[in-house]
Amino acid sequence: MEEKNGSSEVEIGEKDETKKQSKDLEFLSCMMQPKTADSDPHYIGIRRILLHRKADSGVISRRYDWRCNGKGYVAYRNFISKPRKWENLRTPSLLSSPGNSGRWLPSPSPLSHQFEAESFTSSRDLRSVNQVSSRRASFSSSLSDGDNSYRRGGVEHAYSFVGMHCIFDQCKSSVTVLKFGHMSSDILAYGASDGSLTVCSLLEEPSVLKQLTGHSKDVTDFDFSSNNQYIASSSLDKTIRVWELSRGVCIRVIYGISPQYCIRFHPVNNNFLSAGNANKELTVFNFSTGRIIKKLLFEDEVTSMDHDHTGQIIFCGDGQGTVYSVSMDSHTGSLSRSHRHRTNHKSPVTTVKYRSFSLLASGPVLLTCTQDGNLSFFSVALQIKGYLTLRCSLKLAPRIHRIQASFCPLLSLEKGEYIVAGSEDSNVYFYDLTKPKHTCVNKLQGHRFPVMCVAWNHGENLLASSDFYGVVIVWKRAKTSS
Repeated sequence: MEEKNGSSEVEIGEKDETKKQSKDLEFLSCMMQPKTADSDPHYIGIRRILLHRKADSGVISRRYDWRCNGKGYVAYRNFISKPRKWENLRTPSLLSSPGNSGRWLPSPSPLSHQFEAESFTSSRDLRSVNQVSSRRASFSSSLSDGDNSYRRGGVEHAYSFVGMHCIFDQCKSSVTVLKFGHMSSDILAYGASDGSLTVCSLLEEPSVLKQLTGHSKDVTDFDFSSNNQYIASSSLDKTIRVWELSRGVCIRVIYGISPQYCIRFHPVNNNFLSAGNANKELTVFNFSTGRIIKKLLFEDEVTSMDHDHTGQIIFCGDGQGTVYSVSMDSHTGSLSRSHRHRTNHKSPVTTVKYRSFSLLASGPVLLTCTQDGNLSFFSVALQIKGYLTLRCSLKLAPRIHRIQASFCPLLSLEKGEYIVAGSEDSNVYFYDLTKPKHTCVNKLQGHRFPVMCVAWNHGENLLASSDFYGVVIVWKRAKTSS
């Protein structure tokens, strides 16, 4: 009996210990943190032990700083990303320091290095930064996301950011699509692979407004109506759903026979919904009744799409890298295929973005991105029903995930053509398409997993990015004199 009682006490103790360990999510998070190539194994182990033994007040403080974008999070990340034997180095790593993360790195000068973030480095280390110049290699037209080649002129601050505006991390699955409201800088929505749609407010105190649930599989795309009162979403569950945001309810479900990949409201006549699917179809629906108005058949599944600003042309990308221009009647919804642009790379088109004006083309342009890492920049001839002329292209590292890209705001009439894209290495990269040998102009570091989507708000002062594990970061762009 004594042995049985002893064994039972041991089992109870083991269960308590297991429960204690299972509740320590902070320690589990520390153990799962990836180590860098130049990290010291002994330092990694010591850091994990220290984080395991931290006080409860420190846990609460760190969580508060993370959610409220305090300087504590920046300093904490600066601390854990120190290179090997960092105490013996004269300068911290410029590429991993949060003081420069999300900031443009200008050419070195005695007054150029300003660290606004709280840091664990000493004042001697900060002063020594001013005495060191960094060497950066040039980009070629074919490059990887991990390359870091910033322009050394120091004239253009490209797209610098003052920090993170807010972070949304309540989503427990990959965020597959991310957009701001039309003509709005305060409404942000994102869809996830668990079928949920989240609508957020970005006012003084960012918060989640609505959680829209109904899709049973990945949300592949969604679009706001012109007045932001409705959202139409497409999903791999073969349905299209229309949501009324004020009540947070689904008011219409349109059932299909294949996965729905992309969807858009007509920019002029919001009574029309256009959707592309895996059945190689572009379909126009009546928003009020849900009935099909017109179908157009393609050679492969329609994976991405966008309207021009007049609503008379739809640009579609398919699963083989082909881009189509489709004419649409804004009154009847009828479709007719106008032009087709084939490419040598046979990879699904993940991004189709239209812009009504570009400095590079002196007119409307189109940006496309394929899953194998090819970015293409076209000029658009609207008078010839959306005829596309390839102006330049950029080859990045192939993507495993369906990563998207976007245009960047125009800085001034003298600057180049910039785009922003996510990457598999958890960074957000900015590229100048007019400078093929100095392509990458900036990058944002903050995610820990592949960045899937990027989107600008209407005021173009906020950039939102989302990653594979459901974290959404809203970055605040620095004001420029131009």
